[in-house]
Amino acid sequence: MTKILEGQVLINGTDIWKEYGVFLTEEKRGGRENLNAILTPSKAKDHVGVDIREHNGKKYSQVLTPANAERDITLNFALYAPTREVWLQKYMAFIRFLKAGENGWLTIIFRELNLTLKVFYLDSTSYRSLTYLWQEGVQASSFKVKFREPNPIL
Repeated sequence: MTKILEGQVLINGTDIWKEYGVFLTEEKRGGRENLNAILTPSKAKDHVGVDIREHNGKKYSQVLTPANAERDITLNFALYAPTREVWLQKYMAFIRFLKAGENGWLTIIFRELNLTLKVFYLDSTSYRSLTYLWQEGVQASSFKVKFREPNPIL
């Protein structure tokens, strides 16, 4: 599993699998939620028009320059650790890492897509335990994190 997940996602230069045991996952086998979230384009910013009562419709500039509005991206992560203590330590460290960023900013590199996003942490929108945390042994969980990309690439 290490060979497959290592180096796939870097956040601020940190391999999240090697450092935290965290990787991108889907809710169901064959799901594409992460890919859809990453590649969904942002909305376009509104064009400013003048609405004059005595004229029909609105008047816009002769040249309309497209611009992107900021967008939110929700990614599904999973965390795996061999023991309860290691799992708890890695989970708490990963969430703190996302919230702090570098001056609040996170640069996420998706190597397979050759794509880089500059975002900041907004919210952890859900959490799901995949093992029983009260028993010793391997622990796993999945959780969604929402990021904001103020200057979207799409």
